[in-house]
Amino acid sequence: MTDFTTYRDCRALVFGANGFIGRNVAAALCEHGAHVVLAMRDPHASLRVLVDHLIAGDVRKVDLSQSGEAAKLVRAAQPDIVFNLAGYGVDREERDQTLARRLNTTLVREIIDAIEPVERWRGQCFVHVGTALEFGEVGGDFSHPWHCAPTTLYGRTKFDGSLQLRNIAEQRRLRAVCARLFTAYGPGEHAGRLLPTLLENARSSGRILLSAGTQRRDFTYVGDVVDGLLRLGLVDHEYAPRALNIATGELHTVREFVERASAVLAIQRERLQFGALETRSEEMQHDPVSIANLRALVAWTPTTSIEDGVRRTRAFQR
Repeated sequence: MTDFTTYRDCRALVFGANGFIGRNVAAALCEHGAHVVLAMRDPHASLRVLVDHLIAGDVRKVDLSQSGEAAKLVRAAQPDIVFNLAGYGVDREERDQTLARRLNTTLVREIIDAIEPVERWRGQCFVHVGTALEFGEVGGDFSHPWHCAPTTLYGRTKFDGSLQLRNIAEQRRLRAVCARLFTAYGPGEHAGRLLPTLLENARSSGRILLSAGTQRRDFTYVGDVVDGLLRLGLVDHEYAPRALNIATGELHTVREFVERASAVLAIQRERLQFGALETRSEEMQHDPVSIANLRALVAWTPTTSIEDGVRRTRAFQR
């Protein structure tokens, strides 16, 4: 069993701390007694996030779109470990190519170049979060972390960032790993996404417009994602592939997720209007995701069921 008390009194720097995954990582680090430095563009606007998630950290205002700002913060904070949850392109309106290149690719190089390993810390120096969209049209089970063919702006720029991590970490012999995420859900998820939509509609009585729901995804509860990231952070040796998947290894259709979540939320089945919306063009087709590398490295895999994940999210909102 992983001993998370290792994080007690360590100095952890979190980029993207006000995002969906970032806020949950920051909260878990605080819970385990770490001294957390939070990189935020607008700390005042993020106050509600800090309060809701019980995050008590050292908030630093930083504009990651500006060259050199991230490196300056890394050098000032002198962290034992850096978690990079920053990114651009998840939301549909985020389509600026220059900003995508800056926040998904150049930023990774800037951070890793600025990291100086601390002798007392034996875990990873840098845990970077990637995306399933880096694989693109490859298909299969994604068992080879560098066999990728991204097709979207987000996927391409994130993959370039992962390559930066791999190449620089190997050159510097720096302990660093990229964790690729799939369909994470849970507390803090952005409004308009699948589960937040169901939670919002659970309090009303109208129709819920949905796609046909035939697309298959690896739905992973955010608590499991965070657990995996923190476990990776404690790995005390170099990991040759430099990248792996955090996922359940099981695929469920969107329709199945909706129906199982709706049962927990007491949403009547007749309200679910499958096929009312078009399926997004960038939906990926693949086999169950390989998590062999994750299991081999940390002897752990996600276990939270869809029903339990939905219950925990609803309890958090309440």
